[in-house]
Amino acid sequence: MGLDQLIKKCKKKNAEAQEQLYRLYSGKLFSICLKYSKDYPSAEDTLQDAFITIFDKINQYKHQGSFEGWIKRITINTALQKYRKQKVFDIVNEEQIEEVDVEIENEEVSLDYLLHIIQQLPDRYRLVFNLYVLDGYSHKEIAEMLSISIGTSKSNLARARNILKTKIEANSEHCVRAIEERR
Repeated sequence: MGLDQLIKKCKKKNAEAQEQLYRLYSGKLFSICLKYSKDYPSAEDTLQDAFITIFDKINQYKHQGSFEGWIKRITINTALQKYRKQKVFDIVNEEQIEEVDVEIENEEVSLDYLLHIIQQLPDRYRLVFNLYVLDGYSHKEIAEMLSISIGTSKSNLARARNILKTKIEANSEHCVRAIEERR
């Protein structure tokens, strides 16, 4: 059965089609949920909430544009809803912002470690970092999505990068010491 057929059956509330759609996309959407969640259980909750929304709103999908893009956007918005009502963002002076580049030269830094330290970032920094760096949104789009100023978005990104840089450098020093001790 093609994707269009599957979507049409989901629009008719067909449970088998919904399960098939879930199996088809749950892995990709779960990775998005992990990026925006503090931990695995929170990501699981977000995934479930996202699929509830997808199935509730599937009649709004008009087969224009990518279906995968449409469900990814719903998943990101579902993850962000947890934070919109909380006051997790600082008001900042845009002149305080200093861009920091994070370069990973040490191949000892694994993707699991990177995901782990990104998940440890405070909510406001993690959300902006993921939206900007991993999902390619502009500061203007992030500001609109999170109801913050562009300056706050830029500041939170800079702070996230600083924290990540510090943790990566500390991990690199630890790895170098461990290699030297093995010699």
